[in-house]
Amino acid sequence: MALSALGTRLFRSMPPETAHKATIKALKTGIGVPRINPKRWNTPVTLPNAKLRLANPVGLAAGFDKNADVFTAMSHFGFGFVECGTVTPRPQEGNARPRLFRLSEDKAVINRMGFNNEGLEVFTARLRHAARASSPVGANVGANKDSEDRIGDYETGIAAVYPYAGYITINISSPNTPGLRGLQDKGALEELLSRCGHSVEKAHAGLAEGAEAARKPVFLKLAPDLDERAISDIIAVLRAHGKWLSGLIISNTTLERPETLKSEHKSETGGLSGAPLLAPSTQVLRAFAREILGEFDLIGAGGISSGDDAYRKIRAGAHAVQLYSALVYHGPGLVAEINRDLAARLHADGFTSVEQAVGADSR
Repeated sequence: MALSALGTRLFRSMPPETAHKATIKALKTGIGVPRINPKRWNTPVTLPNAKLRLANPVGLAAGFDKNADVFTAMSHFGFGFVECGTVTPRPQEGNARPRLFRLSEDKAVINRMGFNNEGLEVFTARLRHAARASSPVGANVGANKDSEDRIGDYETGIAAVYPYAGYITINISSPNTPGLRGLQDKGALEELLSRCGHSVEKAHAGLAEGAEAARKPVFLKLAPDLDERAISDIIAVLRAHGKWLSGLIISNTTLERPETLKSEHKSETGGLSGAPLLAPSTQVLRAFAREILGEFDLIGAGGISSGDDAYRKIRAGAHAVQLYSALVYHGPGLVAEINRDLAARLHADGFTSVEQAVGADSR
């Protein structure tokens, strides 16, 4: 029986974090992992600024494969790209348990994991084998909770993963590391982008191929909890100090709690993801797209559980999309379903490529 059929029922009977660990362990054995060609839906896309070529626009968001254990296995489920992490320079346990909660009635998840991971040394040792995956593998880098120089942690992370990652994501939007989202504020963001930009230049110069090699794409991952002023400030800083970035990932989890939530754990602290995040994250994506589409690539994340959800993100301005929480409720077979439905929707609306649909709702 395929992992997507067996695992979804079995693992949902376990406590959430236990289920996640069991899933990673099962994937590492390779049992039940299919060999789905990510090209089968004929929806290739190239992110224009990143020059990142994807067999399809549906990716796995960071948070699932924190320690780069199973990126090859996950690529076999049909993902167009897979993002590992978040990884911090030093190993850390994360926040106290319990810290992961299913909101089954809402098809949502609340987590306050706190960047639990095995650290850069272990992560990069595995990431060296990223070429084995059938899709590009990204590395999501973060800062240690007790760091005295959090921007320095991002510089360290960039330097370590740059030789091996297909792309890099700078995650400054997790709500579960106190003060981390402050790096989205204007002054802090200016310093972050200036210092990390130099780190990317230095890391690229250190490659064996030198200046002849293509630069690795770098994305900045933002929160959905941004008002118009915050969005405007971020865009101004990006244009002044972040033109070296390939693009943005919008968005991370939210601290907001919609009144429509019904589940027992709806009042737990942490970041909310899953179905309730679809509308607000897409709204923020659309706001950025209206201003910077064409200047920066956009990857839409938050609440995707169907081909229609993915299509909405693309029409709002996303060049590609990511998902994770929906796998908890639908299993990894969902990846093929989304790709199949997305291809059908593109065809039905007369688009002959993903690129033609990007930002269609704003034209």
